[in-house]
Amino acid sequence: MTFSIIQKSQLEKMGRIDADYYQPKYLKLEKKLLYIPTDRMADISTSIVNFGAYSLCNYIVWQESGIPYLNVENIKEGYIDFENVKYIDEKVNEILNKSKVKEGQVILPMAGTIGNSAIAYKVPVKINSNQATAKITLKQNISPFYVTAFLNSYYGKMQIIREILSSVQPNIFLWQIKNFRIPVATKKKQAEIEKLWIKGLDELESSKKIYQQAEELLLKELGLENVIFEDRLSCVINYSDVVFNNRMDAEYFQPKYQKLIEKIKSQNAKSLGDLVSMKKGFEPGSEAYQEEGKLFIRVSSVSKLGIEEKDQKYLSDDLYRELKKNYEPKLGDILLTKDATPGIAYVIKEPLEGIISGGILDLKVKENIKSEYLALCISSIVGRWQAQRDAGGSTIAHWKPEQIRNLLIPILPMDKQKEIVEMVRKSHEARKKSKELLEEAKRKVEEMIEKQAN
Repeated sequence: MTFSIIQKSQLEKMGRIDADYYQPKYLKLEKKLLYIPTDRMADISTSIVNFGAYSLCNYIVWQESGIPYLNVENIKEGYIDFENVKYIDEKVNEILNKSKVKEGQVILPMAGTIGNSAIAYKVPVKINSNQATAKITLKQNISPFYVTAFLNSYYGKMQIIREILSSVQPNIFLWQIKNFRIPVATKKKQAEIEKLWIKGLDELESSKKIYQQAEELLLKELGLENVIFEDRLSCVINYSDVVFNNRMDAEYFQPKYQKLIEKIKSQNAKSLGDLVSMKKGFEPGSEAYQEEGKLFIRVSSVSKLGIEEKDQKYLSDDLYRELKKNYEPKLGDILLTKDATPGIAYVIKEPLEGIISGGILDLKVKENIKSEYLALCISSIVGRWQAQRDAGGSTIAHWKPEQIRNLLIPILPMDKQKEIVEMVRKSHEARKKSKELLEEAKRKVEEMIEKQAN
């Protein structure tokens, strides 16, 4: 049990009476920042805004391409992720003129997944964002890379999380962001941090490009690179097809899916159930979640490029020991999401201590096929569209195990598999290097603070 003794004057000064705000770890953080020179975020910025689209939603029509429109889910630890971004047209972008994102701005989520901070680095010329993202434009003598590194460090992240006001959904507000304390750093130190952060972001971009090249090579080998897949407003099917598939939703019978299946079948296709064994994860219930402990890997944590530290939950050591024999993935296993965002596959590259949730399947390869190749097939349109077809028709997508077993996988010659796998491995190496560089930058910020505070 942890507790703090707080003076009434402190409560009045802070305007907060919730016990969580005065946890010892937050008081220790506050004390440490008091011992070093800091500036208010408002004093080192030229603007801090969060204008969005609460009253303009009727104007927004989502598109498959166009001008990126960021949500809080797109703000990762240090960078903007465009993987599942939504798009708007030029007209809406102009209507939402005040919420445009500019190169070099620091972006903070103000709702939902609070705690991450990103920098707009090498972003498209035109980009917009919703009302739950704060856009911070810093003064010229302050490096946005340094500020981003600090906000993602232990001291920055704890400062942000402490300020969360919980109701139905966690929130922070502009007045709180303006009062964040940013450690004063010399130009030399800022430049050192900036150099590391830029290198890390460049390695991340390299990782994404190499992975995309691997996907393009796969599609080329399957004869899918120039195939045009269109959603049709109508199509004609036989009643027997409805009965055989036990489906009558129009989306399931879109001709693009049949065209895809025909291409896959032309490449010595096999069902996923013939290639792997499958085991579903475990749901301990939200009451078992902890702030520290062993990893509890949920669907939101899994991406095709790795396990993301997104709103991470943990389990106690005792519960972990009880579950690890049956629900801890091993090196080389493939994690496959089946709920919410079905069809994301990732091969475990390093041993980990953690349990997978019930929305994830643990796949163990049993046939002569490369794990990295198989995961790429599943995460590409080859598998993702089959998942989209099978799991469609509900508010929250659920991909059933029997559907997953019937997922068709094209079996390319082993030399082509190896070529694709080598590209995927290079992508993961670049991503690992990126993480190391960003971690080094955060560590240098933390060391600077600790040295000044002692």
